[in-house]
Amino acid sequence: MAIYHFHAQILGRGPGRRNQHGALKPRADNVVAAAAYRAGERLEDESREVPKVHDYAQKRGVAHAEIIVPKGGPEWLQDRQQLWSAVERMEKRVDAQLAREIDMALPHELTRAQRI
Repeated sequence: MAIYHFHAQILGRGPGRRNQHGALKPRADNVVAAAAYRAGERLEDESREVPKVHDYAQKRGVAHAEIIVPKGGPEWLQDRQQLWSAVERMEKRVDAQLAREIDMALPHELTRAQRI
């Protein structure tokens, strides 16, 4: 029997959420770091006074990472570095919701092209 997995969550600067034991699990406070980790890339956080590099280029296991831009959207949105740097610059609130993450695993009975 084919089994799949789907999980969606908000990436933000809020206080975090509680796990099953009641302990507070803090959220990542930086969407550039989260994007670098999830895509397995090297990104520089330009929103800080002293820029910080988040290098996950050696990370293994990223099957597919994609930025989907609406038709007619600016070309620079396709560049992960520019996109997430702009999000960090624009969102100032400490409880900002910076992104939505969709994590899914599809059955191995599908080909790689079908899963993408």
